[in-house]
Amino acid sequence: MIELGCNRLVVDGELVELDGLRYTPAGVARIALKIRHASTQQEAGTPRKVQCEIPALALGAAAQQASCLQLGQRVKAEGFLAQRSLRITQLVMHIDNITLE
Repeated sequence: MIELGCNRLVVDGELVELDGLRYTPAGVARIALKIRHASTQQEAGTPRKVQCEIPALALGAAAQQASCLQLGQRVKAEGFLAQRSLRITQLVMHIDNITLE
């Protein structure tokens, strides 16, 4: 039996990369993108400036949502983290929902 754990991510930022909409061999819509996030977070009681670029992947309805976006737009993405593939352990955000900010 597979046990579900806590693996949720919500991030906002600027859309800095957006590939074209493609389809998997099973016919599911798929799009890769990258979100640049910048904010100030509290760490050990001290404000810390944070910036990063987050590689992401959207499938199905989320891919259709993302395909309508433009580079430079501010977005809010919700999803979970997974490794890129069985052999590549780099983390990628898998987006369930993406909206304009």
